[in-house]
Amino acid sequence: MLMRGGTSKGPYFLGSDLPADRESRDRVLLAAMGSPDARQIDGIGGATTLTSKVAIVSPSALPGVDIGYQFAQVSVDQAMVDTTPTCGNMLAGVGPFAIERGLVGAGDGATTVHIHDINTNARIAAIIQTPGGTVAYDGTTEIDGVPGAAAPVQLRFENIQGAKTGKTLPTGQPLDVIDGVQVTCIDVAMPMVIMRAADLGKSGYESKAELDADSALLQRLESIRLEAGRRMGMGDVSGSVIPKLGLIAPPARGGSITSRYFVPHQCHAAHAVSGGICVASCALMQGTVADGLGEVRRSGTELLTIEHPSGRLDIELGVQGFGPDLVVDYGGVIRTTRKLFDGSVFIPAEILEKS
Repeated sequence: MLMRGGTSKGPYFLGSDLPADRESRDRVLLAAMGSPDARQIDGIGGATTLTSKVAIVSPSALPGVDIGYQFAQVSVDQAMVDTTPTCGNMLAGVGPFAIERGLVGAGDGATTVHIHDINTNARIAAIIQTPGGTVAYDGTTEIDGVPGAAAPVQLRFENIQGAKTGKTLPTGQPLDVIDGVQVTCIDVAMPMVIMRAADLGKSGYESKAELDADSALLQRLESIRLEAGRRMGMGDVSGSVIPKLGLIAPPARGGSITSRYFVPHQCHAAHAVSGGICVASCALMQGTVADGLGEVRRSGTELLTIEHPSGRLDIELGVQGFGPDLVVDYGGVIRTTRKLFDGSVFIPAEILEKS
């Protein structure tokens, strides 16, 4: 089933419909998306990182959990499938897909689907609109980066601290210096390396096109990311899309903070949900690069608005404390999803024979 989830898009598969071993599965996913090819002309990928994503959904045996969700970032121009990150935007379609496929029964009015994020071990409660026991996609909720309106999908992320590294601050401190630039290496929902845009000679309000065209900036960011990955205990991250990068600046349109999110070698057209939770956590924590930069109240339940190239992303955080020992109880966000088509994707015979 091809779905838009939040500001991303891609196919949603039942795990049982894919090969069991990873190598064979990856070959099938690459073929389905048409990778490696900059146009993805031979597959259903959309030739951008935001439209070359895959969600794999299966029943879960964990207590209190309905389904397992595994995210796969399929490279557009390389034969690479990365399951180390997650995607909170694609997550918006997971609950509706599970109901559509009969993995979860729908109630009348709204249905809560309990999801285990296999990539990060987080747990998410997704509230889906199901009037009459059927998933509703039409509605009046608008999110920046998506035209029109749709039914809301409420997501609440739990168990998100140290999602990949096991630590909120993988280097042990809220501030590090890499290549002469102050950075915060933080892991809440998504491991990130966050920097002040001004420290790299940028305003932080540049468009995606302007940032993507700045090859010198991109090269410097990648150099910082590689060293940060090593310091964060992630080893050589040159072949991985994590940690992600964030350039932050003061809010310009009444929000809490401005962020330009890199995925990691180009700027996101909007902002990742998981990255938004991480940036929001950084903004709340004292002693980080965001300390004093954003507009925050530092309350137990905080609603932060992240300004991004396409508009705004609202993040709700439930927290305890505001120092390096900050505890994030949950991160909440409202997204929308849309079912685009439901059918079969045809894989070349030689790929299937190998698998």
